Amino acid sequence: MAAAVATPVPPEEIRAESYVGFDTITQQIEHKLLKRGFQFNVILVGQTGLGKSTLINTIFASHLVDSKGRFIADEPVRQTTEIQAVSHVIVENGVKLRLNIVDTPGYGDQINNEGCWDPIIKYIKDQHSAYLRKELTAMRDRYIQDTRIHCCLYFINPTGHGLRPIDVIVMKKLSEVVNVVPVIAKSDCLTADEREKFKAKIREELLYHSIRLYPFDTDEDDEEEVHLNGAMRNVIPFAVVGSEKNVIIEGKTVRGRKNRWGVVNVEDPNHCEFMHLRNFLTRSHLQDLIETTAQIHYEAFRSKQLLALKEGVNNQRPQPVQQ
Repeated sequence: MAAAVATPVPPEEIRAESYVGFDTITQQIEHKLLKRGFQFNVILVGQTGLGKSTLINTIFASHLVDSKGRFIADEPVRQTTEIQAVSHVIVENGVKLRLNIVDTPGYGDQINNEGCWDPIIKYIKDQHSAYLRKELTAMRDRYIQDTRIHCCLYFINPTGHGLRPIDVIVMKKLSEVVNVVPVIAKSDCLTADEREKFKAKIREELLYHSIRLYPFDTDEDDEEEVHLNGAMRNVIPFAVVGSEKNVIIEGKTVRGRKNRWGVVNVEDPNHCEFMHLRNFLTRSHLQDLIETTAQIHYEAFRSKQLLALKEGVNNQRPQPVQQ
């Protein structure tokens, strides 16, 4: 007769009769985290001239990336995708953010773009590999420097005709290794009606090609998080306009762009979805992007590498001699 398995009884919740003080643990954690600071790594993928540097500077309200990576008239076209990274420390209300921005100049600029995504995928996997090596070191650092890519901003050309074949291929490959957030660059090139039709077409194509973009719903998400993620998926891809220049609108100084039809106010939700993107990246999903990278993308890479390592060790063991 099988023995009965005892069901664990959850501990009873007890209220302390007098103040003990362990509720300050949240303050203790916050104090340590503020001293250490936070790390956020973002990679920018898109053709030259789509305003990648301008957008990232606009999001973080700082001049973080200059225009040295852009082409000039007499410069020959790059033959390969060159990965370029710049690092900055930004401080806001005592919170220190180490921001690592990785640009991919040369991507998608050739007549034949076959394989132009390979250096980008390799770079992302190399960061996972570097972290894994440090993690497995016998005398490892107390805090491992995290260079894993937490977010990929994928810039879509504002053609109004849907995704190009290269966009489909690259977003599908990227989504397997990193959190991909697509944005329609320079969306002021489109009318409001054209923009909505373009966004709807892109969402249809993403669904048709089974491209799983960030954010993801998990079993741990509560009702509020599921609702927020659903709302964000209804906005993605973000139709954005970036600008580091100040313009005057009705006597107020705002960041915007002047054109022959008037002024585009970058921070006006009626003009573009820049504010939705910035709030998404910094105010609602920054920590989740970091956690998703560690718990989903890095964990999948780590498991695959360790299983391959185990198989390699087993294959090297001497096999028993058959009698």
